[in-house]
Amino acid sequence: MTNLTCKFLVIGAGPGGYIAAIRAGQLGLDTIIVEAAPVGGTCLNVGCIPSKALIHAAEEYEAAAHFAGENPLGISVKAPAIDLAQTIAWKDGIVGKLTGGVAALLKKAKVRTVKGWATFQDGRTVHVDSEDGPVTIVAEKACIATGSAPVELPFLPFGGNVISSTEALSLDSVPATMAVVGAGYIGMELGMAYAKLGSKVTIVEMEDRVLPLYDKDMTKPVMKRAEALGIELRLGAKAKGQAKDGLDIETADGTAETIAAEKILVTVGRRPVTEGWGREALVLDMDGRHIRIDDKCETSMKGIYAIGDVTGEPMLAHRAMAQGEMVAEIVAGEKRIWDKRAIPAICFTDPEIVSAGLSPAEAEAEGYDVKTAIFPFAANGRSLTMEADDGFVRVVARADNHLVLGLQAVGKGCAELSAAFGLALEMGARVEDIADTIHAHPTQGEALQEAALRTLGHALHI
Repeated sequence: MTNLTCKFLVIGAGPGGYIAAIRAGQLGLDTIIVEAAPVGGTCLNVGCIPSKALIHAAEEYEAAAHFAGENPLGISVKAPAIDLAQTIAWKDGIVGKLTGGVAALLKKAKVRTVKGWATFQDGRTVHVDSEDGPVTIVAEKACIATGSAPVELPFLPFGGNVISSTEALSLDSVPATMAVVGAGYIGMELGMAYAKLGSKVTIVEMEDRVLPLYDKDMTKPVMKRAEALGIELRLGAKAKGQAKDGLDIETADGTAETIAAEKILVTVGRRPVTEGWGREALVLDMDGRHIRIDDKCETSMKGIYAIGDVTGEPMLAHRAMAQGEMVAEIVAGEKRIWDKRAIPAICFTDPEIVSAGLSPAEAEAEGYDVKTAIFPFAANGRSLTMEADDGFVRVVARADNHLVLGLQAVGKGCAELSAAFGLALEMGARVEDIADTIHAHPTQGEALQEAALRTLGHALHI
């Protein structure tokens, strides 16, 4: 038995946890981080990073296939092929490089890393079944950053041909047919990627539209593109169970049907990991399935903090990172509170969707009288030169003082606008502030300025 003590203990080395530990180390706190899996968590190992690598490979393959036929650019190539096993090896190389980088940053910040599964014994003591034997850690303060896991349907348990997003990122060949259960952002991102790689994809969704968290104006270009890729959208339908050769569903009109599928990808959401690490030994107030926290990310137990997915929506890596940094500074004695005006959310579909702040409907539901306008990428020169003229940028502002309440965009490559969106909202920009900022030409960012100008009633290029 090894006994350790520290000022600050972090349970979980995902984006929130490792950032909390690194920042604590930078501030001179004696810090230990415990993680059973490779550092980086879901996002780095089996989520954000590997999924974007696969999406990129799918886009490149689809572009090659496009140039094998007639196209307006005059480019001609032979019929392309893909070795998915090599693609996955390339993806794994990126993940390995980044996880190695995180480990090095933890070491640089003088954070001690204990590899193993942690279980709370009480509010200050944690037992770890580590690679080198049992370890007991006594900490003055602790941060729970245990993340989330894919939701498993009882009638479609993971295993064999029924896979989660984790397995979908490690297939060694492209399945001829794939059924995707759930048309949220994970299902749409991976479904579109595999359609580009050559799978015949069918997406089954209980709601009457895809990406239910976004308004229909934002999702129309995605649905249009999905149909162009040959994806069959079965909306208002329910998955019922695995069939011999695919997926049994109940259609919107109540008809039973079987969809052919070599692989069934279940993407119906993620659940917080609140069990298995000794929560029963603590006295934590819960908010449904999530741990309840205050505006300092402190739980109902003084000195125990919680960050990231385990604390609820939005389950986004960058939210967890910001919370982790803040908690480390609070433990170090700084005065910080969680008061973010906006946390940008991105859906890496084709085209991409980015949203920060309130949509028009959300703003009106909160009682605001709003001014809103869009500027289409079809009127943006840079978008035209990239064959990316579908989509738009939208501004949502208060009608009385023009304070920007929300910014949204849908279009190819528009995810990079999230930085400008988040900055404008965090700084409390008015529509005039955006309109008066000189945006470089030719860029897609000009569409943000033009949307602001149009909200004021005098767009210049439409």
